[in-house]
Amino acid sequence: MLNNFVMPDLYPAAPEIFLLLMSFLVLFVDLIFGATHRWMTAMLTVITLLGCAAITLVTSDGQTTLTFANMFVDDLLSDFLKLMTYLAVIMMLVYSRQYLADRGLDKGEFYLLVLYATLGMMVMISAANFLTMYLGLELMSLSLYGLVAIDRDSKRATEAAMKYFTLGALASGLLLYGMSMIYGATGSLEIEGVAQALYHGQSEKTVLVFGLVFLVAGIAFKLGLVPFHMWIPDVYHGAPTAVTMFIGSAPKFAAFAMALRLLVYALLGLAVDWQKMLLIMAVLSIGLGNLAAIAQTNIKRMLAYSAISHMGYMVLGLMSGVVGGQIDAFTAINAYSSALYYTVAYVLMSLGAFGMVLLLSRAGYEAENLEDFKGLNKRSPWFAAMMLIIMFSMAGIPFFIGFFAKFAVLLAAIKAGYTAVAVIAVMFSLVGAFFYLRVVKLMYFDTPVDSAPITAGLDLRVLLSLNGLAVAGFGLFPDAVMMVCTTTLMRSL
Repeated sequence: MLNNFVMPDLYPAAPEIFLLLMSFLVLFVDLIFGATHRWMTAMLTVITLLGCAAITLVTSDGQTTLTFANMFVDDLLSDFLKLMTYLAVIMMLVYSRQYLADRGLDKGEFYLLVLYATLGMMVMISAANFLTMYLGLELMSLSLYGLVAIDRDSKRATEAAMKYFTLGALASGLLLYGMSMIYGATGSLEIEGVAQALYHGQSEKTVLVFGLVFLVAGIAFKLGLVPFHMWIPDVYHGAPTAVTMFIGSAPKFAAFAMALRLLVYALLGLAVDWQKMLLIMAVLSIGLGNLAAIAQTNIKRMLAYSAISHMGYMVLGLMSGVVGGQIDAFTAINAYSSALYYTVAYVLMSLGAFGMVLLLSRAGYEAENLEDFKGLNKRSPWFAAMMLIIMFSMAGIPFFIGFFAKFAVLLAAIKAGYTAVAVIAVMFSLVGAFFYLRVVKLMYFDTPVDSAPITAGLDLRVLLSLNGLAVAGFGLFPDAVMMVCTTTLMRSL
């Protein structure tokens, strides 16, 4: 057996290997210096992610490379999504530094769990095999369960973690069962192998469709689509805000990669079947997300229901690549790039929104109710303007990145023949504008409830300003981001 062993090419997986090795160093440094110099652990974590970004850029040649017995792929799509993931995680770490320190959550295990969750996302993004995808998913999920419960003195956080763990285990079981049925029907666990079996008709259609149902259920849970959305409001509300920011940002890139590789790369031959399922979930998610958010008084729960609706819009783009069972390269690239564009836009807006919650929070005080935003313009006109930009963008008001993201996915849906669905989505978008504009009304027209000065650090203030300006700037030049998304998918599909 040893004579048949072939050493895999480690070069495509260099960022993952680097992150894993650096996590050991982070653990060692925290063990030695963590009690008195916790900033060293945080700094080393950021340096690790910057190192991963540098390695990803250096090793990226635009070619598709398979390694580890065709279980791991390095292509332009994986490189782009990994870079976006590093950026989102670094922003989360900078935003949450003071918040964690004020609450005694600035622990070594927080940074290690963040690194291992990021490693799981990277593996998911580069998965070329069902087993690799599942291993990456579980590594990410188990780390997130631990992060939600990291505040061990909080009953709310513990309850949220238990709900997340229970429902996550159920969703993982559904996903694994679906993968096993697809393996039984096609005889392959490789994404390319499944696609070839479908193309040549070498599969059992009935078993495949049953497997597809379970597979879509698992993907929908990770995206937070109705009816697999029930964990999102409780987890967003119960987790520490820094962890909520993490869950609401970087994992969206991994979930997008998971949906694209499993449904488009592997099961494109069953597009007619999974499009119908995604269509129903997209409409329900957009409707429920926008309607339920209106009743919320807690901004974390409001953003949770907002996330459900936003993922519904993203799925509109994902399901519009195949028209009438026929595959057209231009239509497919346009649809999938609009979904990728929407994911990038949403993560950028989500980071800014939760960044504002962290900005207004301080030691012993959680600024997570809508009341806490009353009169913000009187306390800080600049940051009120940043929040206004983010809320307008989330509502899809011109000319911010959120408007063009919505426009791109709705245009893709119309081109695919889903005009009625696009009209419904626009109507619910108008409904959803209410709760975003309510935040703006509170900031500019109400009397402040809290007159305490904003004590956030310079790093948070600068990053939040850049975040808000990026939402506005990319709205003025939307083609720049769309061009990157389109080029990435053209050279990866």
